[in-house]
Amino acid sequence: MFSQNTASAHSSRIGSLMMRGLAIAAVTSLVAGCAHHRGSRPKEQIAASKVTTIGVNAYLWRASLETLSFMPLIQTDSNGGVLVTDWYTNPKNPGERVKVTVSILDQDLRADALRVAASRQVQSSGQWVDAPVQAATVQKLEDIILTKARDLRRNAYKG
Repeated sequence: MFSQNTASAHSSRIGSLMMRGLAIAAVTSLVAGCAHHRGSRPKEQIAASKVTTIGVNAYLWRASLETLSFMPLIQTDSNGGVLVTDWYTNPKNPGERVKVTVSILDQDLRADALRVAASRQVQSSGQWVDAPVQAATVQKLEDIILTKARDLRRNAYKG
């Protein structure tokens, strides 16, 4: 026979299992309800920017990688949304080099979800010296990435 304490513990465990079973049933019915609505959504929403396994907008991330693919990368963090290139020297202008950092700040495909920063150095007397970067250069990079991201999203809708 069970003692009073053993019977109480057994009863408590059964109650806990019943509550867990009810919670699982509730989640299952909620998921089933979502699955029903998911099938009725327009096809365009399937390619939404948040359908991703990374922490930031997948289209901005991919567009950034493609745009900077000619430069050596020293850091990529898809969860944090940071891309950092190493110094790149254009073979046509060996006395100048640039380094770019792209930060993706959101999961939505928006212009304010992207921030590009660039550093520039020029060679002077055999030494690399910091030089200003024209604001138009950074703006142009942002525009290229945003345009490419929009194109990627548009192409995802077609598929």
